[in-house]
Amino acid sequence: MATGSRVTANGLQGARPDRDATVGVAVGTGPKKNRRGEQAMVPDATFTSYYGLPVINQPVWKAPDIPGYFFCGGLAGTASVIAAVADLTGRPALARAAKVGSAGAVLVGMVGLVHDLGRPARALNMLRVFKPTSPMSVGTWLLSAYTPAAVVAAATAVTHRFRPLGALATGAAALLGPAVASYTGALVADTAVPAWHDAHREMPYLFVASGAVAAAGLAMFAAPTQESAPARRVAVVAATADIACSRLIEQRLGMVGEPYATGTGGKYMQAARALTGGGALGAALSGRSRALSRTAGLALVAGSFCTKMGVFEAGLTSANDPRYTVQPQRERLEQAERAPEPSAPDRGAP
Repeated sequence: MATGSRVTANGLQGARPDRDATVGVAVGTGPKKNRRGEQAMVPDATFTSYYGLPVINQPVWKAPDIPGYFFCGGLAGTASVIAAVADLTGRPALARAAKVGSAGAVLVGMVGLVHDLGRPARALNMLRVFKPTSPMSVGTWLLSAYTPAAVVAAATAVTHRFRPLGALATGAAALLGPAVASYTGALVADTAVPAWHDAHREMPYLFVASGAVAAAGLAMFAAPTQESAPARRVAVVAATADIACSRLIEQRLGMVGEPYATGTGGKYMQAARALTGGGALGAALSGRSRALSRTAGLALVAGSFCTKMGVFEAGLTSANDPRYTVQPQRERLEQAERAPEPSAPDRGAP
């Protein structure tokens, strides 16, 4: 110690701490060290949120209005495609069943949407603007174009009048149908709900596959077996894609995918897989059995509805539990900290 130095309450007078000094840490060789070899003196805090409240707001959508709207949109959009194929291949009964089913489904879905909004004027207000980056805005305009086409196609098929107009409406509905069936998947993935947003890669495919399952099931139930062969083939392919997409979501999302396997959402998803798989098996084996075809068709429709209910409930669960919002963020931050720092460029290199 230098002669004449004084010790004060803040330490040695005139001395400045080294820039690398750390507060509350000690250098050691324990398992939890940072890049400079420092070890925390206190254990990591366990996760909690302010009074255990959710970090994000839960969606204000209600069941069964909105999951029913998702279900009806998927059924209607894919049924229009089946109707167009049936017309081209000379299956009038199958075409009529698909057209009536698509028109009925889209109208029921619109009723559920308006009921959830509270006032019909709110649905009309969404037509005041067109925003390509908003799935809701795009979906509103899609429905505005698709619904009249589907209704006209069904009316002409039932009355057997104005056939040229009916053919034009059928083609327009078939062109817009895939977008109507898939945009709701993009809509939920565009939210901040972890179980929906993190599944943005698979969600539109799951919604289209689920819609095709419902449309094929409806066609198998309503159309005669001698004309329903295309619907049976669609049922097998769509059911396989449906189950594969739902499994992929659970596996890829890891912890965030837990709501799809547990709780109310998990129960709906389990029922959906059982009904969808059983319906697909029945579709493959039904052949000309009218009873088996209709039973399998009902199972497929019910399985599709359970899929939409499972996705909806899983999203609500993940929004209510702050773990699904904060823990993935912390993991991403930790991965960024562990990533090697980019090396500085050699200034002497030519």
